[in-house]
Amino acid sequence: MLQQTRQRRAAADRRAQSEYENALARHRARVQRARKARDKARAQHRWLTWLRCALAVRREQRQAPSPPGPADGVSDQEEILAAGITGEQLIAAGFGRVLGDDWTLLRGYRNNRGEIDHLLLGPQGLIAIEGKHLNATVHCVGDNWRFEKYDRYGNLVEQDEISDKTGRSPSVQLNEPAAMLEDFLRSRGHRVPVQRVVLLTHPRSKIGNRRNPTVRIATSTDYVVSLLNSSPPALGAAELTQLEQLIVRDHRFHESRRRAAPPRNRR
Repeated sequence: MLQQTRQRRAAADRRAQSEYENALARHRARVQRARKARDKARAQHRWLTWLRCALAVRREQRQAPSPPGPADGVSDQEEILAAGITGEQLIAAGFGRVLGDDWTLLRGYRNNRGEIDHLLLGPQGLIAIEGKHLNATVHCVGDNWRFEKYDRYGNLVEQDEISDKTGRSPSVQLNEPAAMLEDFLRSRGHRVPVQRVVLLTHPRSKIGNRRNPTVRIATSTDYVVSLLNSSPPALGAAELTQLEQLIVRDHRFHESRRRAAPPRNRR
C-alpha cells in the first residue's frame, strides 16, 4: 500500500509537470503570433494596429501559466502507512527478543470483519494485537478513542478521534475480527479465547483517561509478555499446530474471496 501510494503521488507530479509544459508551449505560441502581428503592423506603418498588437503581446505575456509548486514530499497517507510499518516492526522485534520457538507471530490475518495486525499464538494462548504508532496521549472511554498532542512546553497542539476510514475505533477494529476468529475456531472444535490488546508502539505514546475499555491497552511488548507469563500453559504442541493451520487457512479463504469480489460501482 505504501509503494502504491508513493507511485500515485509520483504519477500525479509527472502529470502536473506535463500539463504545465503543454500549457507553457501553447502560451509561447500565442505570444509569438502576437509579436509577428505587431512587427507586421510596424513594418507596414499601421500605427494604430501596431499599438493594439503591442498591448496584445503584453497581455499574453502576463498570462503565462504558473509552474507546479515544489513537491509536497511525503503525503499524510504515506506517513500513516510508514508509521504503521514502523510499529509492526517494533512489535515483531520486541516479541522476537523474549519469546522462544514455541511461539508463532502471524501478521496481517484478515476475515470478513477486518484485519488483525498480529496474532501471537503459543502455549499460553492466542492474543490479537492492534498496533497504533501515535506520538500522542491516547484516551479511551468504552469504544470511543481520541488523542491529544502537546508541544515541548506542554501546550495542546492537536486533538482528534482515533478511527479508521470506516469510523471504527481501535478497539472495534480489533474486537470485530477477533470475535469472528473465535467463532471460527470454536466451529472447528477449538474453544480458544482470543485475548485482545491495542499496543501503542511509539516511544512517546502515553495512556491518558481510560474508562470501561473493551480491550487491554499497553505501551510496550513487555506488558503482553507479562500477560503471558501470568497465564499457565493451556495449549499443547499438537493443538498449536492445528490452530496455526486453521488460522492460515481461514485467512487465505477470506483473502481469495476478497480478491475475487467484483469492484464496487463508483458514483
